[in-house]
Amino acid sequence: MPEPVLPSTARTLLARTARVQREGRAPSLVAGVVRDGGLVWSAGRGEVPEPHTDVQYRLGSISKTVTAVVVMRLRDEGALHLDDALDRHLPGTPLGDRTIGQLLSHLAGASAESPGGWWERTPGGSLADLALGEKDVVLGAARRFHYSNLGFGLLGELVARARGTSWEDAVTAEVLAPLGMTRTTPQPVAPAAEGRAVHPWADVVLPEPEHHAGVMAAAGQLWAPLADLGRFATFLLGDTADVLDPATLEEMTVPAGVDSSAPGWSAYGLGVQVLRVDERTLVGHGGSMPGFLAGVFVDREEQTGAVSLANTTSGLDTVVFGLLADLRAAEPRIVEPWTPSPSPVPLEDLGVWFWGPGPYVLRSVGGGLLHLGPIPGRVGRASRFARRDDGTWVGLDGYFAGERLTIAEDHLDLGTFIFTRTPYDPGAPVPGGVDEHGWR
Repeated sequence: MPEPVLPSTARTLLARTARVQREGRAPSLVAGVVRDGGLVWSAGRGEVPEPHTDVQYRLGSISKTVTAVVVMRLRDEGALHLDDALDRHLPGTPLGDRTIGQLLSHLAGASAESPGGWWERTPGGSLADLALGEKDVVLGAARRFHYSNLGFGLLGELVARARGTSWEDAVTAEVLAPLGMTRTTPQPVAPAAEGRAVHPWADVVLPEPEHHAGVMAAAGQLWAPLADLGRFATFLLGDTADVLDPATLEEMTVPAGVDSSAPGWSAYGLGVQVLRVDERTLVGHGGSMPGFLAGVFVDREEQTGAVSLANTTSGLDTVVFGLLADLRAAEPRIVEPWTPSPSPVPLEDLGVWFWGPGPYVLRSVGGGLLHLGPIPGRVGRASRFARRDDGTWVGLDGYFAGERLTIAEDHLDLGTFIFTRTPYDPGAPVPGGVDEHGWR
């Protein structure tokens, strides 16, 4: 069992949760933090029965991440590729030339919502009932991020057809059941909170409708209690069981279309939101449906997570980011001790190299990886590299992600850039050559 938080930490977390529920005027709010494989603190505020960890709330768009996990399982099985056009697996839509990867990352240019009545407040039907047309394509492919519920509705239909069953049966069998999320269901099963809207100028509430969204279910249908959402947080932290290869989960968290080296940014990977908050990179998803707000975000470096569920349509500040900050401040993670590890290349290959006149350092960083970046105090491009089977290296992140690095005796060859042991070494294959008169 994971060790609970300290009493002083528990009071800090409770104080934040209580303040958010009161100031946001949520009929009820449940929240918790995750560490060491499970919930280590949780609380319920407002009209929530005990045990508060077992009351279902609607997850909203967190359902998208669950859908994306099944799509990535299909990819890992070889049933599809992320670069496949949608038409190859789900023919007959106006988005047929857009790729599965673009749909997962909201880069397909699909309209934000499905046509017809607002799907979140009306009963849903089949894909055919949507009668999609060219009007549902609002942007060119890969032109810009455009959040699309419709895109995930299409991915849910793809999952259903690929598995020969319904979307909900597929996600239950392949994600929810293996993770032990047995109280996560497509529609509410008591005890479950009632969705409410809170009047903006008075302390009165209005019940919100609840329907099955049909083909749009993959975008926001699921209901879950805090205990199950906490388990999903541990999944995002790497406890994937047999649901997904850890390398695939890592792939899902890579931001699409955003420079993640910037100090503050918000991005989307493959079915997950990736945010930079308080100099921390957080991975997870928020959720909202009429009457409900939800959140699950994890700090993978700190190995902590926070989850929250509330039955209010709007007006509630996000509590999970504050809970993560409180936990980090009160009980910072004690990292593993440094220990020596062998260099994956000869030591003489490491050290200072020059890209033109700019000094860079190639060093071993453990785990069999290399890091190339500017010397301390300088600004420049930096990336980590992993060895390929052919003896070359491939960039894992930063500017050189995906680029090939070859280490020669007198130079490094990296994506047509040549790094030399001395600035513009005339004996190395510097592109364009070196002035024959040398430095002067």
